[in-house]
Amino acid sequence: MGLLLAALSCAAPPAGQDAARLGHEAPWRARIAGEALAEWQAWGRLTVDGWPEALAEPADPALFERVLAYWDSVPAEGPAVARRQRTTFDALMAGLAEGGGEAALPAISLWAYPAWSAAFISHVMARAGVPGFVFPPAIAHATYVDALLSQATWNSASAAFLPHDPGGYAPRPGDLLCADRSLVPLLHWQERLAEPGRFREMHCDVVVAAAPGRVQAVGGNVLDAVVLRRFPADAQGRLLPAPPDKPPFLVVFENRLDVPPAR
Repeated sequence: MGLLLAALSCAAPPAGQDAARLGHEAPWRARIAGEALAEWQAWGRLTVDGWPEALAEPADPALFERVLAYWDSVPAEGPAVARRQRTTFDALMAGLAEGGGEAALPAISLWAYPAWSAAFISHVMARAGVPGFVFPPAIAHATYVDALLSQATWNSASAAFLPHDPGGYAPRPGDLLCADRSLVPLLHWQERLAEPGRFREMHCDVVVAAAPGRVQAVGGNVLDAVVLRRFPADAQGRLLPAPPDKPPFLVVFENRLDVPPAR
């Protein structure tokens, strides 16, 4: 199916990293969804319905180390963020020790800024074995969204991720679900083609399960944690619109990494 998917076929998921947890799905879909679920499990399987304002309990502060790993998955800017946060952490702990106070770990919410949700997605993709030329790691969702849209616009037949209107496509595990969190959100993903490279506040999750009536997706920096969210869907499995006061869904990227290249 073109040069992009042909090149990807040479970069199959690493041996021994099968997708037994999602064995009914195609390998690349299963790998990506499986890595997202593995992170979710590491964070204590935090699960919410829709768009709550807070978790029942904050995430374990010791999971700070995982946030650093997410930043390290973004080669350009991420390691510098990780170093700054490590320095801040060490200084806080040293200050507590000097003051004779109990060395309690800082709340996980301390690391919410800069937002690490795009770094989380980048980490999941890298752990799943997706090459950077297919999914460029980024500290902002808009950066990789632009790259995926560009690939699909240039040659939709060879695109590894194909954009869809959320109301017209039923997501599957391994797809990406993206919302526009900006003050004036876009009405359709095609509007983003007119502003490539411009920062826009977004959030994307990895779809991990889908069925009539509900879509489940895992994202990072959701209420300061890695959280599985359950979104309402129609009888065909298509997402229902978000409530008026919540960020609207902008695009679902169909994962086509398992589509064989055309001969």
